[in-house]
Amino acid sequence: MKCIMKKTFVIVLFAAIASSQFILAQSYELLSPDKKIKISIQTKDKLTYEVSADGKELLSASPISMTVNDKLILGKNAKVKKLETKTVDEKIFPVVPIKRKELRNNYNELTIQFAGNYEVAFRAFNDGVAYRFIMNMKEEVKINTEEVTYNFAGDFNVYFPEEEGFQSHNERIYKYLSVKEINSKRLCSTPALIDTKSNVKIAISESDLNDYAGMWLNGTGSNSLKATFPGVALEVNQPNDRDEIVTKHADYIAKTQGTRSFPWRLMAITRNDGDLINNQLVYLLGASSPQGVDFSWVKPGKVAWDWWNYNNIYNVDFRAGVNTETYKYFIDFAAKNKLEYIVLDEGWYKLGNLLELEKGINMEEIVSYAKQKDVGIVLWCVWKTLDNQLEAVMTQFEKWGIKGIKVDFMQRDDQWMVNYYWRIAKECAKRKMMVDFHGAFKPSGLYRTYPNFISNEGVKGMENCKWSADITPEHDVTIPFIRMWAGPMDYTPGAMVNATKSDFRPIFNTPMSQGTRCHQLAMYAVYESPLQMLCDFPTNYNREPECLEFLSKVPSVWDETVVLDAKVADYIAVARKNGNDWYVGAMTDWTPRELIIDFSFLEAGKLFTAAIYQDGINADRNANDYKKVTRTITKGDKLTIKLASGGGWACRIY
Repeated sequence: MKCIMKKTFVIVLFAAIASSQFILAQSYELLSPDKKIKISIQTKDKLTYEVSADGKELLSASPISMTVNDKLILGKNAKVKKLETKTVDEKIFPVVPIKRKELRNNYNELTIQFAGNYEVAFRAFNDGVAYRFIMNMKEEVKINTEEVTYNFAGDFNVYFPEEEGFQSHNERIYKYLSVKEINSKRLCSTPALIDTKSNVKIAISESDLNDYAGMWLNGTGSNSLKATFPGVALEVNQPNDRDEIVTKHADYIAKTQGTRSFPWRLMAITRNDGDLINNQLVYLLGASSPQGVDFSWVKPGKVAWDWWNYNNIYNVDFRAGVNTETYKYFIDFAAKNKLEYIVLDEGWYKLGNLLELEKGINMEEIVSYAKQKDVGIVLWCVWKTLDNQLEAVMTQFEKWGIKGIKVDFMQRDDQWMVNYYWRIAKECAKRKMMVDFHGAFKPSGLYRTYPNFISNEGVKGMENCKWSADITPEHDVTIPFIRMWAGPMDYTPGAMVNATKSDFRPIFNTPMSQGTRCHQLAMYAVYESPLQMLCDFPTNYNREPECLEFLSKVPSVWDETVVLDAKVADYIAVARKNGNDWYVGAMTDWTPRELIIDFSFLEAGKLFTAAIYQDGINADRNANDYKKVTRTITKGDKLTIKLASGGGWACRIY
């Protein structure tokens, strides 16, 4: 489905003062459509901007600039030539409805054209602000640095995904720190979340990242954060099939076309924590899909996944492992439970050569069998091997009838690697294949441009349970407000072996999760991933028919999202609609708590049935304990639910 847009009204302002070609004003203001958020822009000496919401200053004067070709500094002693304003209020219908099937894109924009062939566009939304540089130079340019500064107007805190360096899968725990205590040597990836210590939160990231390096943040030892970027990769070392380590960066961050728009620098501004779940600025600021390219074939769905559970199926008459018989078993499981896909993860090909299958794998037989059962095949591959063999491999995948690929281990976001994502998304789109990026940086708008970019890791997810104790219930109720705000999040939920804090052990071959069974079930309503994994193995699911009933029905895309109650790092309760059914998921950290579920989101005058999965009375002792109950629900009902330590609550309403 193509996006449908309303026409917008554009107002162009231009003034010439006496004989001068430049506008003499040095201060400008831009208000959001509801007039509650204000951007104040100063052009004297250095280009700066300030942001306030509801009359309260959030960002004090923060300089922005770009240094080009070693000497030209865009934003320094800026001379304004022309102003252009516009208001946009349009409806967008995403091909893949991650949060809802209809989006409103409503903002006011001020574009300031400066002497020196560049512009800066500012946008004010009712739930955030953004700006970007736009350049109009004929020749290729070198971007030495980009100055992006966040001078906060108070003693704020930050959820800081601290990193050791630019070589990273961006899978981090969010450290809650005082901004002023973070020195210039400390580094984090984005998105990051600012806590103003009032009701207001500020999420920081970028969108429309293309032919450029990704944005990271450094501390300053004050109430400020500054952006930093990986330089262009000049030399790399490849010790194995997957790790390409950059050993030498250039002292510039991009060489690129001189006529182009640069990535949006954006801040979502929310008055309560739950608003972060519905904020869609990253998507809205992404570039539209290429003209004339059809994406109607993209099919979201759920995936039976083999790697996390180590193919530990049992009660079968064949040797379980990476082989044709095992994958046919997975296909049977997927077909029986209406799962759209299975994934063949690491082990199906000889590492280093995607065209050479491992012994025991008959891909033609697997794909043919899957086609008979109406199940699609997704293939995992290492990014570097794919790049080395791209044309031949994609041709072979297309010949086999592969529906999607899971590309892994990129672990950087310098300019070359950012362009790799665009190239792979485009190559997959040409062949009507989806792509799920793992070992990846955060979503930065590409999932709007190429809707076949169906999901994205860049999150510390369930796989970590195999080797660490990092994936706690507190982490689980932190990431929806920060990482998931940026876009789809392939966390890979669904564990059927669940443990309390004291009982949990990281075991690689027979993994378990922290928190209760219902904590895991709730993730399917709380976490957004249009290609949503079931991480455990079929035998475990077959042993749990009530849970499997829920998992077989829960969708992976949504017509509507309603946040019922939420607090970062503490708890979350979300209701989502697909067709005529609603699904509700609630999760807590290690603190047991009661929440009130208000069913006012339901249609009036109708009687609904609710299939409820709630923590069992002994879930604090045995995290596998749950109870399924069925009851009728109407629009006026409110239900007090009890969540155990690390607990959850899931419900299908039909």
